[in-house]
Amino acid sequence: MKILTTIAGVRVEPQRNPRVLVPTMGALHKAHGELIRVAREAAGKDGEVAVSIFVNPLQFEPGSDYERYPRPEKADEEFCRSAGVDLLFRPSADEVYRTNRSTFVEETSLSSTLEGKSRPGHFRGVCTVVAKLFNIVAPDAAVFGEKDFQQLAVIRRMVRDLNFKIDIIAVPTVREEDGLACSSRNQYLNTDERNQAPVLHKALQAVANSGKKSAREIVEFAREVINEAPLARIDYVEVVDTETLKSVEIIGANSVLLLAVFFGKTRLIDNMRLA
Repeated sequence: MKILTTIAGVRVEPQRNPRVLVPTMGALHKAHGELIRVAREAAGKDGEVAVSIFVNPLQFEPGSDYERYPRPEKADEEFCRSAGVDLLFRPSADEVYRTNRSTFVEETSLSSTLEGKSRPGHFRGVCTVVAKLFNIVAPDAAVFGEKDFQQLAVIRRMVRDLNFKIDIIAVPTVREEDGLACSSRNQYLNTDERNQAPVLHKALQAVANSGKKSAREIVEFAREVINEAPLARIDYVEVVDTETLKSVEIIGANSVLLLAVFFGKTRLIDNMRLA
């Protein structure tokens, strides 16, 4: 596995095709392992898997957890090596962003609600760094997890609108044994919070088994289940169309339930397609 820290180094590195990129912020866990596995499958025996590790300051709002976001470099390096990654790109913030930068990439429709409403500027940061990674690494395909459902939709729209010749591969949410969606932020949870956090998946499963078709009833039911956990503080629970991310009244083939819930200072997200 080659480890590169500069843009120039990546650009002069001989490339095997197809090259499949897995963009990450590090603190790698088994969900990242699944993304890498899918990337290897897509790359085939003659292609290569590239992983980027970059904690992107542009997608952290002021006062958030950018400084304390976990950065276990040696563990991540060994994780990638064990997973069969060919190229690890691990740049510094100064390498990626010039101090007098004045150009950003911004999607203005899908990113205006849900996470975008709760975290202003977040998706501008996501789109900017992903566009830069696509330009630097020059992959034929890139792999993203469905846990970050809105992010996936926004990136697909960016790829379409800016004519990137890159296939976007979606990977289903990977979960812990108790149903909690795998996330690097799970390690922020204290014991009581971690014990209660699986209520998110419990709420999704309860909705799936309820037979309800009204979005209003589904949201109310999901909120009732989540509120069974004393430490849960709901940010949003919404049913939207998978393509437009606009609210729907009656669920159909393109409906998805998305939620964001705080446990202490830790904000967790999850989602489930409803049909």
